[in-house]
Amino acid sequence: MSLSRAHRAALTAALVVTGALTLSACTDGGTSGGGGQTNFVTDTGGISTVAKEDRKAIGKVAGETLEGESLDVAGLKGKVVVLNVWGSWCEPCRAEAPAFAKVAKDTKAQGVEFVGLNTRDSTKGDAIKFEEEYGVAYPSLYDPAGKLIISGFPKGTLHPQAIPSTVVLDRDGKVAARSLKAISEKDLRKMVDPVIAEK
Repeated sequence: MSLSRAHRAALTAALVVTGALTLSACTDGGTSGGGGQTNFVTDTGGISTVAKEDRKAIGKVAGETLEGESLDVAGLKGKVVVLNVWGSWCEPCRAEAPAFAKVAKDTKAQGVEFVGLNTRDSTKGDAIKFEEEYGVAYPSLYDPAGKLIISGFPKGTLHPQAIPSTVVLDRDGKVAARSLKAISEKDLRKMVDPVIAEK
């Protein structure tokens, strides 16, 4: 019995997403990119930034959180948003988790919202345990196949290309900064603080 066209297309798409994430999983760094005219600058620490006039909006990044709530990042417009791609199985993600939990708490009153993009965890249980272990109080969208990572960042934006990756959105919902590796509290603040200071 042959597979239907729709089923084959869905299977092919899933394999492409899985392959892309497998190639970039748990990297310690990487080359900058994003396709098209991104007009970004990468510093020696691997943090890419985009001048305000050259920034581009992300696509739809919405779905169900690990806790079963609905979340649409578009609803956070007007705030600085930190998107962190992680998995409970990823050692560099474990290394950076305490810094993310601390900076999320410290910057909440300044209008900063953190949202995790949990990927490649086959069940929510391990991811929820990870959040409890590291004191991660902000929500994470459950994205086991990486669909939000692939479709949520159009060509021409600084998109996450590794696990872990971090993307900072300005108050207009546009990509202001990105890192493609596990980052320290100091580097996270280096990404977030300038965007907080923007008027």
